[in-house]
Amino acid sequence: MKKNIAIIMGGYSSEYQISLKSGNVVYNTLNKEKYNAYRIHIFENKWVYVDANDKEYAIDKNDFSVLVNETKITFDCVFNAIHGSPGEDGFMQSYFKLINLPQTSCDAYQAALTFNKRDCLSVLKPYGILTAESYYLNLGDIINEDQIINKVGLPCFVKANKAGSSFGISKVHEKEKLNAAIDIAFKEDNEIIIESFLDGTEVSVGVITYKGETKVLPITEIVSENDFFDYEAKYLGKSQEITPARITKEQENKVTTVAKKIYNVLKMKGYTRSEFIFKDGEPHLLEMNTIPGLTNESILPQQAAEAGITMEALFDSAIEEALKS
Repeated sequence: MKKNIAIIMGGYSSEYQISLKSGNVVYNTLNKEKYNAYRIHIFENKWVYVDANDKEYAIDKNDFSVLVNETKITFDCVFNAIHGSPGEDGFMQSYFKLINLPQTSCDAYQAALTFNKRDCLSVLKPYGILTAESYYLNLGDIINEDQIINKVGLPCFVKANKAGSSFGISKVHEKEKLNAAIDIAFKEDNEIIIESFLDGTEVSVGVITYKGETKVLPITEIVSENDFFDYEAKYLGKSQEITPARITKEQENKVTTVAKKIYNVLKMKGYTRSEFIFKDGEPHLLEMNTIPGLTNESILPQQAAEAGITMEALFDSAIEEALKS
């Protein structure tokens, strides 16, 4: 008997278009002999099932079912492909937990924690995880430029605390441009984090649960053509993503160990992709993503391919793991 899989995509944030691409890749890749795949668009003004002809059917939020031609369709599992809110911040995870519907990403607490960069880094520091020097601001706080620069130095990064895909992030080289960068970040979130610049090799490390085991995927080196790994670098080809990374065996062992430790300390499930920069030979954590991009150009699928894991096998394992829990 084929399982009905709801692939949720879209979302409420600036990342919705990337999420739609990820969701459609999952939809087109899932084994049609094993699964009935359904594209579910989640937006603030509508939750709808979109059929092959792009006709929309409203989702019943009471039990996440849909009525199609007077036939009620329910789902065995949800494949979460929403980047940003509400798929990556814990809201959808909480909803599915309440209605007892398995889903492929981590649990609600882990999603909320990792989506909040400041809180996640604070939780991990007691475990010896190295990070950049940071300064926090909330909307409405008095901005003391000298205090900020004395803490983090120049250049520095100004980031929205709860946003992805490099939305709301700026690299600031001069004190005079700090306020403008803060304004940009506050357009994405009412909390921001300002971090010191770490000058070193940047790598991305995918850690997943695959066939019941925690697996660290081959590491990707990020070489941006721009000043940093921004939206253009991530999605418009303005970067080199080199898998496996051109790092020493010692560096590889260190970052693999740290990435796996973080995954286990946070009691993660599903896919994660963490970004690190090597400073003085040691990996410093930038952030963790729990719904990484799943397009053909995305880093995690590239890493899986390097490990000999096809996209179909990658997605199939996520569903199998969710159905077990």
